[in-house]
Amino acid sequence: MYVIVVGAGDIGSPLIEIATRSGYEVVVIETDDARADEVAGEYDCLVLDADATVKETLVDAGAERADAIVTTTGQDATNVMVSLLAQELGIPAIVSVVHDPEHMSLFRRIGVTTMQNPQRLIAESLFRSVERPSIVDYMRVGDVAEVFEITVGEDAPIAGLTLTEADEAGLLDEDTLVVAIEREAADGPITPRGNTRIEHGDLLTVYSGTGATPEVTDVFGHYEDNEPNDSTALSL
Repeated sequence: MYVIVVGAGDIGSPLIEIATRSGYEVVVIETDDARADEVAGEYDCLVLDADATVKETLVDAGAERADAIVTTTGQDATNVMVSLLAQELGIPAIVSVVHDPEHMSLFRRIGVTTMQNPQRLIAESLFRSVERPSIVDYMRVGDVAEVFEITVGEDAPIAGLTLTEADEAGLLDEDTLVVAIEREAADGPITPRGNTRIEHGDLLTVYSGTGATPEVTDVFGHYEDNEPNDSTALSL
């Protein structure tokens, strides 16, 4: 895959590292001379010390054969301009960071795949770690629904039950699905079926249409989520 990355800052640099490590052909466009030199010396990629809002720069970067372009600069106006040029040049996949939530609809109207301000996403993830320490990892789906990982506690109501039994006992509502199980004794991830028994210590990947609320996480034996106050603070 041939990828153009615009910007080699805090967001762009990790992306460059991941893409080059994955064997992708990467071209980086960066206006800061020192940063461009640093990237050129550290990663196996072509670096253009140029302005990506100039059409010729994208042409020089190989836009005609690029599979994707990712704009990661700190200015939404720059990212919009680069995205429009990329669209004009026919780059199939256009992805951009969006710093101001009010600009999201603009990017989407012009057909750009967007990612919200990463700093805010990190802040939300850190807050979730404080608010719900039992949740290992999570991803929001839409406005409310979430996919999250959680370990089954020793006294969890669901421990020892099959998924069918848990459903019959009313522990799993119609908006909650266990989609994967990781178990220390297993060779790999377990695909849950109705007769799959949940065990203490299982790491579950769960989809909840109502989010990872205390009512949902209680089922897996994490009652501390009901008390986001002094007791939660002491457990950190």
